[in-house]
Amino acid sequence: MSHFNSSRRKIQQNGFTLLEMLVVLVIIGLVASLVGPQLLGRVDTSRVTAADAQVRMLKGALDTLRLDIGRFPTQEEGLSLLIKSPSDERAKRRWQGPYLAEDVPFDPWGSTYQYKPKNSTSVILYSFGADAKSGGEGIDADVGFLENTAP
Repeated sequence: MSHFNSSRRKIQQNGFTLLEMLVVLVIIGLVASLVGPQLLGRVDTSRVTAADAQVRMLKGALDTLRLDIGRFPTQEEGLSLLIKSPSDERAKRRWQGPYLAEDVPFDPWGSTYQYKPKNSTSVILYSFGADAKSGGEGIDADVGFLENTAP
């Protein structure tokens, strides 16, 4: 009978009390409330950094394309010329693409990159930023090669 009582005490001693669990949950909540906002702020700045890196990658692919076919894509062709060959026969013969491993990416906020050929040696290529509107400050600022973006 004493063996039964001692094993019963061991069973009762295993586990956590409700109070202990509540204390742990409160501590986890306090840590999350202190660390969470700092981590969420970093997500926004990392998106800006990712957009900048993608714009530079796209610009490099556009420069390679220009070296191959002798021009940047027209406004109508857009960035899709990095993936599919041009309809112009002369340019099609010189096209060495695709110039990207996958489709043209969206910016980190899910929008398309803005593209416009400026002249034979430069382009306007940028993301609108977090607000998906022209201009802005901080994370809402446009990211990329923005010279003369006004229509």
